[in-house]
Amino acid sequence: MINQSTAPYGASLLRVSLGVLFLAHVALKIFVFTIPGFVAYFATLGLPAIAAYGVIALELIGGLALVLGIYATWVAVPLALEMLATIVMVHGHNGWLFTNAGGGWEYPAFWAISLVALSLLGDGAFALLPARR
Repeated sequence: MINQSTAPYGASLLRVSLGVLFLAHVALKIFVFTIPGFVAYFATLGLPAIAAYGVIALELIGGLALVLGIYATWVAVPLALEMLATIVMVHGHNGWLFTNAGGGWEYPAFWAISLVALSLLGDGAFALLPARR
């Protein structure tokens, strides 16, 4: 049974924490790996290097949208798809554990599932522009 009085706060906690994680994740790409480094890495995966800019934009804009609650349930879907693509293109062949060399797929899978759960739950309390369904 879902607790109707606290569920919106749980959804908000999930939404904001996912958003903060994406902002930290994109900050890692920008400030540690650097944008040129991340673009070059994308090319080594056999992907169009220019698509790396789209990933950076998705994580930056998506992370902000989640934190602020701007159409968060809609934003969660492309972010979940990105995490699934990360499993297929990057982490899947490294095994399950994220502590494996190159990082396994457990963390991106949990992230994708959490984003799908948010999309199903709703924006939660304190959302600036909740997605109306």
